[in-house]
Amino acid sequence: MMRALFALLLLLIATAAAADEAAVRRMLHDKLGDTNVESVQRAPFGDLYEVVVRDAGGVHIVYVDAAASVILTGRAIDAKTGRNLTEERQRKLGAIKWASLPFDDAITIVRGNGRRKIAVFSDPNCPYCKRFEKDLATLDDSTVHIFLFPVIRPESVPQTKAVWCSPDRAKAWRDLMLRGIQPTAAPDCKTPVEKLVELGRSLGANATPTWFDETGERYGGALALDR
Repeated sequence: MMRALFALLLLLIATAAAADEAAVRRMLHDKLGDTNVESVQRAPFGDLYEVVVRDAGGVHIVYVDAAASVILTGRAIDAKTGRNLTEERQRKLGAIKWASLPFDDAITIVRGNGRRKIAVFSDPNCPYCKRFEKDLATLDDSTVHIFLFPVIRPESVPQTKAVWCSPDRAKAWRDLMLRGIQPTAAPDCKTPVEKLVELGRSLGANATPTWFDETGERYGGALALDR
């Protein structure tokens, strides 16, 4: 008898939660129109709902109350640990399949046994990309896949194409990013540059560097090595 009552209680709770989520979704649609709301679920903190919106710029998270009378944007920070809960959730929601990346179109640099894997969309005229490149050059046992992503300045396009057309692409890239030595190869060979720009934008690479670890989670900016 008690087991049946417990099962019924769980069913009622689940039904009520589903009804609340559906109500929030309807109210959001009334307020936001045709915005593509991907999911609505209880947030793991507070009396709030997490609303996931996906558009051409990637995954975005907002929080609303049960009546959808207040919409909160920004970051939710764990007060005890300082963890950015919104960013962590966005990374998981926006994760890609690592194996789906076109590694044949990347400049791959292996150090040591290569066990730490990372894929970076990088522009040669991005100062944060250069800073990140210097840090990665000190990371032992790493495999770094560089995807040329010339989106900052017009001159980035011929620079990246010249790197790709160089006899030793990895050396040409390191010389350019770490030493400021311009590639001397003519940028007239067949390159994947335009395709990589399109790919990066489709993956939500709205800043440089944008990079992915082997789990497929996406990061932006030049994080320090200890992070």
